[in-house]
Amino acid sequence: MSHLITTDLVLLDADLGTDREGVIRALTNLVADQGRATNAESLFDDAWAREQLTDTGVPGGIAIPHCRSEAVTEATLVMARLTPAVDFGAADAPADLIFLIAAPAGADQEHLTVLSALARSLVNPEFVDSLRAAKTREDIVALVEQATAPEEKAAPAAAGGGRATSAGDATATAGTDGAARPVLVAVTACPTGIAHTYMAADSLAAAAERAGVELHVETQGSSGATPLDPAVIAAASAVIFAVDVDVRDKARFAGKALVQSPVKRGIDAPDAMIAEALAAASDPNAAHVAGSEAASESTSNTSDEHFGQTVKRALLTGVSYMIPFVAGGGLLIALGFLLGGYLITDTAADIVTQNSLWNLPDGGVAAYLGAAAFQIGAASMGFLVPALAGYIAYAIADRPGIAPGFTAGAVAGLMGAGFLGGIVGGLLAGVAAHWLAQRKTAAWFRGLMPVVVIPLLASIFASGLMVLILGGPIASLTVALNNFLNGLTGASAVVLGLILGAMMGFDLGGPVNKVAYAFAVAGLGAGAIDNQAPWMIMAAVMASGMVAPLAMALASTVLARRLFSPVEKENGKAAWLLGASFISEGAIPFAAADPLRVIPASAIGSAVTGGIIMAAGVTSQAPHGGVFVFFAINPFPMFLLAIAAGTVVTALIVVALKRFVRKSSTVTDADAQVPVAA
Repeated sequence: MSHLITTDLVLLDADLGTDREGVIRALTNLVADQGRATNAESLFDDAWAREQLTDTGVPGGIAIPHCRSEAVTEATLVMARLTPAVDFGAADAPADLIFLIAAPAGADQEHLTVLSALARSLVNPEFVDSLRAAKTREDIVALVEQATAPEEKAAPAAAGGGRATSAGDATATAGTDGAARPVLVAVTACPTGIAHTYMAADSLAAAAERAGVELHVETQGSSGATPLDPAVIAAASAVIFAVDVDVRDKARFAGKALVQSPVKRGIDAPDAMIAEALAAASDPNAAHVAGSEAASESTSNTSDEHFGQTVKRALLTGVSYMIPFVAGGGLLIALGFLLGGYLITDTAADIVTQNSLWNLPDGGVAAYLGAAAFQIGAASMGFLVPALAGYIAYAIADRPGIAPGFTAGAVAGLMGAGFLGGIVGGLLAGVAAHWLAQRKTAAWFRGLMPVVVIPLLASIFASGLMVLILGGPIASLTVALNNFLNGLTGASAVVLGLILGAMMGFDLGGPVNKVAYAFAVAGLGAGAIDNQAPWMIMAAVMASGMVAPLAMALASTVLARRLFSPVEKENGKAAWLLGASFISEGAIPFAAADPLRVIPASAIGSAVTGGIIMAAGVTSQAPHGGVFVFFAINPFPMFLLAIAAGTVVTALIVVALKRFVRKSSTVTDADAQVPVAA
């Protein structure tokens, strides 16, 4: 295995500026200068994107910016000892010791294990003190290689009163007085699984040692994960999830008292998390992990998530799971119309049941295939409301909420309550299932709770309310909404298009964008030949969402190349295809680099497109696909014209702002040289 760090990758007492962006850029430039990355800007973009997910500063004046990148050709560590220190988001102090970890996108297991070992070493005060005291680059390299050498690594363990072990170690421990110590288990995980995952594990281990607690940690990181022994989990009184991503196989911890937080809190406040876990173990009202052993459930939430955040997360989860049903179904229905004509709606069911490829209907093979596509698409669309409700409930109550949620959604459809009924039914089912899962029951009865009792009682509650009380009023509201949308003409339709378009262009795949898209998708199923307003709304949303990436591509590769950095020009080339495919996120690199210019321009141009679409009555029966679902868009030339208009408007505004409006702060030049180390 090649050396991860060399003396050329060490900067001692270097001044890399006063902001973390400049530091990361300088270090990624150094990686490229040493021939370990093909493109410094691409590496910087990946490292900076990771930095936006979670601050990489940790207590003790240390920061570990890290990423996986296609630009990296060889796993690399860069170490910088800074003067002055730079704020990387740690709670205690700015960082003067920076380790940039650059891993190839397909880094091998051996390299990832070594990188993990380095991260774990950085929670060792003696190792950190040695780094600060080192006189030469050679000393730094020697310290790092010693810390990451396989023969030097040791699992985190406590001495004396308590003990912390790695996954799979089920040995019981006792203190000096012979009394059994509390047993806790923990899972740590972060998006890249290189640094924070292992630092959180060791920080929690050290805190457990101080508290006299036996802790077993499962690190779900890039260098592999050894699952905790079931016997260890069974013996534990509580579980800590210090994670930024979903825990793999959560059902193993069903019924355990739960403390959950972002992974960085496991590094910043491990003592508090250990204390909270001990308190939760003896608190019958504490959150627990859902499942056949569960007394309550909160694995989806952090302990400080507000009610509004819970509802928002549940709604977005429901929409995200619903979209594949709508996407597949909508495209199939559109294909059915293409092959069989719009009158296929009247005959599709009879053709599919009474004909076959060997007994074709009057329209021939096109009519038969059109009928088949339409019926399959209609069946998929039939899951729209049940899937929405089912996965809203799932987001609130985990798996016990799925069955009552789907049932409530189906009942909402039966009552004519539409997607509004599905939202209400899903929320009711999720809340009911969550409440039931919190109830304490006898041990022999717990196994029946998630598979019998919760689905039964939550379904009776949510669906019963929908049938007896809520279904009728919501159905009336749905009819009124559909009539309102169907009646939109002239100025009112244009205003709606302007609003939806601006929302699509505002945050490029963020919450505002998703609200507009969810509104269009949720109503798509109500569209019909005699009610085309939902199809018009879908066309306005999809066309508006294509504007920003296409405009950035136009501005950076055609209109004003000199105003954009080399990496933006490369992103602009890719944005042509992303925009044409209705992937709004293609404009995010531009917005992240220059939000005050790009976001207003994007919102204005997207609004123009949305207004034109609604004014012209353009329809789309497909919820996604951009220009590649041309057969589902009518009239397609007007769809393209509206997109072109918004694209030109956005591109011209961006170019004008870049030429005539000065930025408030200087952006580091992409080709800046790395300062010479002292």
